[in-house]
Amino acid sequence: MYEKVLAAAKRLEGVAHKTPVMTSRLLDEHTGNTVFLKCENFQRVGAFKFRGAYNAVSALPADARQKGIITFSSGNHGQAIALTGKLLNIPTTIVMPSDAPAVKFAATKAYGASIVPYDRAKVSREAVTLQLIDKYGYALIPPFDHEEVVAGQGTAAKELIEAVGELDYLFVQCGGGGLISGSAISSKHLLPQCQVIGVEPELADDATRSFKTGELQRIDNPQTIADGLRTPSLGKITFPLVRALVDDMVTVSENEIVTTMYYLWTRLKIVIEPSGAVSLAPLFHHTFPAQGKRIGVILSGGNVDVRQAGEIFSGISS
Repeated sequence: MYEKVLAAAKRLEGVAHKTPVMTSRLLDEHTGNTVFLKCENFQRVGAFKFRGAYNAVSALPADARQKGIITFSSGNHGQAIALTGKLLNIPTTIVMPSDAPAVKFAATKAYGASIVPYDRAKVSREAVTLQLIDKYGYALIPPFDHEEVVAGQGTAAKELIEAVGELDYLFVQCGGGGLISGSAISSKHLLPQCQVIGVEPELADDATRSFKTGELQRIDNPQTIADGLRTPSLGKITFPLVRALVDDMVTVSENEIVTTMYYLWTRLKIVIEPSGAVSLAPLFHHTFPAQGKRIGVILSGGNVDVRQAGEIFSGISS
């Protein structure tokens, strides 16, 4: 599938941002490694999701685009589809949980999408979406379980590796598996010896359990602060890719997510949402045994409601 990543990179050229790779002497000293942060919080819509969304919509035939695009998303992929629709003049509909962060609702609406809210404690987003497809004939671009979405996400790791060269490890957060699948495709092609490590919240560890057992596991509506990783399971496309290409999966606690996020905000001045801090947490808290290594970390996204940041950080002692 690396050929699809290359094709995605061509479609995204001049459209997606080539996000910065940041380093920190302080972080290197704290972790005992040389760490390269691929800051996808600076991507359009504040998340890597724009890469996959734009690539997938661009790959659709013209007749499918004319019917309009629909997706389901807690926010970042929804924003990405909405912006893509605005750029390509395609109407978009986003099925979003009613408890998604207000900042994500506002941004999605500002990009011109029609938002259909739902209660994720009562109905599934897939069911709501399928009803709308049956009624209006929309083309579905799902958040992760789609080859062109995966290929688009893989361009982030491609850019990171091209920028910094050799890596011993690549740490990637995992929800539905689109980013880690694409990252693993790029990494295994460009740096076959680099170990790809997936990171999940302990409260949403379905992918970790799926990876370790070889059987697809599911958690409906996991109650983690990392709202962008509250997907119920890996997909039909991403599960086999994760099993085949990812070297290990680890989990982090809610406290580890929040304190890593706090460090990124206060010491490195990187504004990141809880989901985006997950990938760095095992290194920051020394729960993954690595010393003296060159390590890439994909940070994404940056769509945190700053009005809630004080509440998120309130339990941390400086």
